[in-house]
Amino acid sequence: MYKRLLALREKALGPEHPAVATVLNNMAELYRAKGQHATAEPLYQRSLAIYEKALGPEDTAVATVLNNLAELHRTQAQHAAAEPSYQRSLAIYEKALGAEHPAVATVLNSLAALYQAQGQYAAAEPLYRRSLAIYEKALGPVHPAVATSLENISSLYTAMGKADEARKFADRVAQIRALKR
Repeated sequence: MYKRLLALREKALGPEHPAVATVLNNMAELYRAKGQHATAEPLYQRSLAIYEKALGPEDTAVATVLNNLAELHRTQAQHAAAEPSYQRSLAIYEKALGAEHPAVATVLNSLAALYQAQGQYAAAEPLYRRSLAIYEKALGPVHPAVATSLENISSLYTAMGKADEARKFADRVAQIRALKR
């Protein structure tokens, strides 16, 4: 379906149109979800190039593709490739949307997960905590994104051998999940 849509958009709008970049990003997300990383990466790269040329390097669409590309690299344990994409995505979102926007929290959470995967717990912790604070302020204390942030902090503390701290966050997750039933 995406391939057909891509062909239609390219024919109607031209190969460098932002609508083509959107389809490419969505196709890449589908391939990433299916574990077809080698197919996804060039689609992300093309989408990114189109958005940068058409909308400028500081557009939030660029940040979205950068974050998605970083996620692809993180899931493949390509940490050195993931980090600069996360950092650039974060900078764009902070400048365009403000430091307290949920999109900023999402990238912070992902970057923290990258650091956690590398055993850089001291770098991960403040990012997870900042992400949690943004989500709580923007979305409320019982939003599913808050529960996910709490789970991630709990996981970090478990990895750090801080079982009591981990349990506190896990208990809050359980409370939130119980409310949503």
